[in-house]
Amino acid sequence: MKTLICTTPHQFDYADTEIPVAGAGETLLQIKRIGICGTDLHAFEGTQPFFNYPRILGHELAAEIVTTDAAGFSVGELVTFIPYFFCGKCIACRMGKENRCASIKVCGVHIDGGMREYLVVPSYALVHGEGLGVDELALVEPLAIGAHGVRRAGVAPGEFVLVIGAGPIGLGTMEFAKIAGGKVIAMDINDNRLNFCKEKLKVDFTINPASEDALEKLKTITNGDMPTVVIDATGSLKAINNAFQYLGHGGRYVLIGLQKGDISFNHPEFHKRESTLMSSRNATRADFEHVVASMKNGWVNPATYITHRVQFDEVKANFESWLNPATGVIKAMVEM
Repeated sequence: MKTLICTTPHQFDYADTEIPVAGAGETLLQIKRIGICGTDLHAFEGTQPFFNYPRILGHELAAEIVTTDAAGFSVGELVTFIPYFFCGKCIACRMGKENRCASIKVCGVHIDGGMREYLVVPSYALVHGEGLGVDELALVEPLAIGAHGVRRAGVAPGEFVLVIGAGPIGLGTMEFAKIAGGKVIAMDINDNRLNFCKEKLKVDFTINPASEDALEKLKTITNGDMPTVVIDATGSLKAINNAFQYLGHGGRYVLIGLQKGDISFNHPEFHKRESTLMSSRNATRADFEHVVASMKNGWVNPATYITHRVQFDEVKANFESWLNPATGVIKAMVEM
């Protein structure tokens, strides 16, 4: 089968590899769609933590079941799956929080992923397609990341929610913050992305901190209260550290974005607000099912996100271009 391998940073190579065989408790999938995400881009750049080379990337996947022993699933069914494979034994797993397993193996990060024709996954990871198409199913995972961050924040109706970063994860976060009833403020330094937020997602407010006084505009929008939820989806150390000042008293700051450095903030300012700082890692089955239901109910339109399409044999030639914001890429979708 044709396979695309990231051999070193900035280098892809196609290879012919053996079709894997599913064992007990496993399902063989034929990959139909691959979404390109920030994790893939960062891995290609060499800036992704938790990463080793060579690696087969790809974890935003839609697939057809070839063989399975999963109860309730059938051969030929279109599915997606939860790509965070857990041990079932550690303290997090025993608490039912498998998304933060101490020995987690994320498909396409810690172990080889789905940039190939066939993939074997644990049968417990399968998620029913519920009649959704392959484009929609390939977008469930990235949207679930945002849905999980919103759930971590406990967004309540009427709250001001500042989402920093209008990439695919940030955009999904905005959508699910709106579904939760939040009044969303999008912040990004790319005006094209901010226009996308206003026109496509109908976000309430936008701020470009590169050309506006972000602090003053936030005060104006919130009548001086400041947002009670701030969610970072940039992974930029500067953006993460800078956003502590945007948090209202009693607020929650959720880090979906990930970077390698150390976070720093003013302790008295953080303390006097009795602020909450939390990370948001991966997503749970409940988040995946929430995304699927939201798509079926028409609350989320996956077609909004797909700006670029390529065939599998065109990925190597096009991948580096998706690092350039000038291409206008939101979500690149690979067709098998």
